[in-house]
Amino acid sequence: MQPAVETTPAEVNAIPNGKGHEPGEESSASAKTPAEDGEKETVPSSAQNASSQRTGNTEANLPESQEFLSGTEDKKMTRFTDFEGKTSFGMSVFNLGNAIMGSGILGLAYAMANTGVILFLVLLTVVAVLSSYSIHLLLKSSGIVGIRAYEQLGYRAFGTPGKMAAGIAITLQNIGAMSSYLYIVKYEFPLVIQAFLKVDKFAGEWYLNGNYLVIIVSVAVILPLALMKQLGYLGYTSGFSLSCMVFFLVSVIYKKFNIPCPFTDFNVNDTAIRLNVSAMDPGGEENPACIPKMVNLNSQTAYTIPILAFAFVCHPEVLPIYTELRNATKKKMQHVANISIAVMYVMYFLAALFGYLTFYGNVEAELLHTYSRVNPYDTLILCVRVAVLTAVTLTVPIVLFPVRRAIQQMMFPNKTFYWPRHIAIALILLTFINLLVIFAPNILNIFGIIGATSAPCLIFIFPAVFYIRIVPKEEEPLRSVPKILAACFAGIGFLFMIMSLSFIIIDWTSGNSKASSGH
Repeated sequence: MQPAVETTPAEVNAIPNGKGHEPGEESSASAKTPAEDGEKETVPSSAQNASSQRTGNTEANLPESQEFLSGTEDKKMTRFTDFEGKTSFGMSVFNLGNAIMGSGILGLAYAMANTGVILFLVLLTVVAVLSSYSIHLLLKSSGIVGIRAYEQLGYRAFGTPGKMAAGIAITLQNIGAMSSYLYIVKYEFPLVIQAFLKVDKFAGEWYLNGNYLVIIVSVAVILPLALMKQLGYLGYTSGFSLSCMVFFLVSVIYKKFNIPCPFTDFNVNDTAIRLNVSAMDPGGEENPACIPKMVNLNSQTAYTIPILAFAFVCHPEVLPIYTELRNATKKKMQHVANISIAVMYVMYFLAALFGYLTFYGNVEAELLHTYSRVNPYDTLILCVRVAVLTAVTLTVPIVLFPVRRAIQQMMFPNKTFYWPRHIAIALILLTFINLLVIFAPNILNIFGIIGATSAPCLIFIFPAVFYIRIVPKEEEPLRSVPKILAACFAGIGFLFMIMSLSFIIIDWTSGNSKASSGH
């Protein structure tokens, strides 16, 4: 039975790759009524058999139609492809958790230093809850129209402009994220090698050149993973990536009890000068400098809010992971999302808390740099750097999948899976991102603007407006509580967008580039 499925025209790559839908396909999905969007497991078996036959016949004639749910979402009925639904619950949690976990964790201690412990916890909690609600809106919309592709939700809600807007936002956001990860590889990897080899000065060695190292990592590690046909297989690398970040977290907690406050700056050679936090907080005394602030409002506080708002960006990956989830239902996928968000929430808070309690107001925007000021040759911190490098490197393929799918949706919407195209898009994307990282050192400022616009769209605005447009008025009138909440949610997104753009523009005009911190 398996080989038969593999040879049918409907056998196409799961949602990580381009799927297309003709307008006729959209109407076939809408014919599957919204009323069926409840708990689908209660459909009688006779109805299941009949519906699955209809679905099978329909899919055989439609290109890449596996993104459409059958009339019900029953686990036995949804047969999108031969491998649909093979990814376990645990692997899906790893993949989504890895999509959430970005390089932004390195800046959360700095964010806490500028908000205070209590205010940081409140903001982090609010963002985590809003992110979970946003995923609920996406899953509800996809269940109603039988689509598990972000771009196709946009098409269903607003036609081609909606599809293009979603595709462009995903592409820009994820290219920005991948570039930020490779920037970490470019600048951190040479320092790690230099420290391990005890090389004090760079004398032109190729293996200490960040540009070469980025290319080597991209070709040797990222490209093979990015060429995989299914996102689910990356659950293994995602699990390893998350274990690297757990090691980072444990090390941060351990170092809290091994570094005195205030700490000794290794870079000061003349005399061991104990740094006073007054460098960050004029007028600060030595003792108060080592007392954590519960609420702290200063000129940098406003910048930390967008950083926290984007700490849970994973929405382009939600629907691809949903598609490959074994025995997928909206309830099960929501559990995957909630567990992933909860685990990241705990890790984010602990990393921020213990990083802050180690350096207090003297913590830098990139936490590992602060440890280097204590001892750049500290073996544990070197291992932590390697772990963080590994984690961000293994996150790149996860982030690349939605970009490839978005490109296919926009450029090849009605094409079935084709290996040469699958490989070519990955090669072009990685080549383009490598060129950006190597030749455009200030590109992160541009991605700051992109992140401030695309991230609020993907997290807040698109899920809300798609939900309002897609959920039928007969089921939920415009003035119903769920749609009013969704409208308010979109408003929050616009607020975040305006606020983030304002801060970045102010930052540029004032000449301080502190706002550049990505997810």
